[in-house]
Amino acid sequence: MSVKGNLENIQKKVNEACERVNRSPDEITIIAVTKYVTIERTEEAIAAGLINVGENRTDEMLRKYEQINDKANWHFVGTLQSRKVREVVNKVAAIHSLDRVSVAKQINSRSEKTLDCFIQVNVSGEASKHGLSPEEVIPFIKQLEPYEKVRVVGLMTMAPHVEDEEVLRNNFRKLATLRDEVKREKLSYAPCEYLSMGMSNDFEIAIEEGATHIRIGSDLVGTQ
Repeated sequence: MSVKGNLENIQKKVNEACERVNRSPDEITIIAVTKYVTIERTEEAIAAGLINVGENRTDEMLRKYEQINDKANWHFVGTLQSRKVREVVNKVAAIHSLDRVSVAKQINSRSEKTLDCFIQVNVSGEASKHGLSPEEVIPFIKQLEPYEKVRVVGLMTMAPHVEDEEVLRNNFRKLATLRDEVKREKLSYAPCEYLSMGMSNDFEIAIEEGATHIRIGSDLVGTQ
């Protein structure tokens, strides 16, 4: 199916999820995660109106960026190594995976502007997932104060890949609660307004629990 057709289906589900919880679809940013698809398919996504594009590997992002460049707002959604920060920091609109001071230091020294960052939180506690534990988040954010180029705009998580809706809902709810705790700190460099959570299999539940940024790959752009 075309990306345009997929987007229409996704947007319909977004609208319905928002309606169920009395939210506006305008609050939701759809990020097309293009890690498994070609440059041509990525360009098709942008032509369909998906200007927010997500990549999780630096080499793949740079390859596509060279061809597509500023037609899209690039979001880095994967684990970012400190030594790779300099390669992407001035090409992305946001980083969704900040969880180490070493990366913050590199952003601060390499970025030409203040960069929007989401703190990655391992809410589920799965060993296979990156990110801070919920208890580590506020102390970590307070460590970021000296790095004026880092702006903490929100929190990000990946829910367990399970069918149990209550497990998913609980995961997203915990991140929303944690976001509210960060906001109550009233840190000028960490407004923490947003929640980057929800992927192809669970974005409707994520929206019902407060997601502002959903990261959709296979259901939107396919896998090749």
